[in-house]
Amino acid sequence: MGGPDSPQTAKGGKTMNVLIIINGPAYGSELPFNGLRLARELAKRDDVRLRVFLMGDAVVAALAGQQLPDGYYHLDRMLTSCLRRDTEVGCCGTCMNARAIDDAQLVDGARRSSMEELATWTIEADRVVTF
Repeated sequence: MGGPDSPQTAKGGKTMNVLIIINGPAYGSELPFNGLRLARELAKRDDVRLRVFLMGDAVVAALAGQQLPDGYYHLDRMLTSCLRRDTEVGCCGTCMNARAIDDAQLVDGARRSSMEELATWTIEADRVVTF
């Protein structure tokens, strides 16, 4: 998709590793919403390897089957959109435990992760963006 001068191509034509860390509350703040908006756009690019790490109250965004009032954005659906495009989604296990969230409650493709894995993802990333 796109030639060397296309905005779809990473600098130098290589795959860019991007890590988005989201730790704001899933609802009541626009941080996760905006982080996932960016993630959806990056996930569309063939030259981007995208990873999203949810921590703190943001792990709630990965809960499957959220029922929200009309007019609210659905973070679970936004994550699912990214996952369909091979985005890796890790959820802080300690943060999940603190909120009594178990692995079976997560959207398909999102998984329990750890600070150790976040450290690895950070080292491997060309760009880290936090929300």
